[in-house]
Amino acid sequence: MSGERGRGLVLHALAALILAGGVVWWWRAAPSQAVDDRLLGWRRAAEQLLPEVGGLELSNTIALEPGPGHEEVVGVEPGDFLISAVCAGAEGSRVRISLGSGESGRGLPCSGFRTPQVFSVGLAGELHMLLRAETSGPVIFRYTLQRAIG
Repeated sequence: MSGERGRGLVLHALAALILAGGVVWWWRAAPSQAVDDRLLGWRRAAEQLLPEVGGLELSNTIALEPGPGHEEVVGVEPGDFLISAVCAGAEGSRVRISLGSGESGRGLPCSGFRTPQVFSVGLAGELHMLLRAETSGPVIFRYTLQRAIG
């Protein structure tokens, strides 16, 4: 093996070693995603209370933190719909659901005996919901949307 070839081999080996070290460092330095076990349990509870069934236009499960809220905007065909909603969270937690800009909304308890709340709405092409956790701590909110029959 010539000296030139040997130096090239050493340089390639060092470059591979540095690359491998960088990958290991990057992997270990990445922040871990802390998962709150309560959120997983609350998500399962909300999905059991309001399961996926046939005939739904859409459904969604959202983790809400306290603060300004979450805006859910979804395009739909115009018509009359039933919205079913449920939330799960710590003792005394609540979510406020508002469907219009001038409406204060409905409060929905997230603890204790929870049953899905169902209400009818007429939509002209868009579902616009503002969701806000009224208490401290995260909560899980789940809703379904289906066409009203009749």
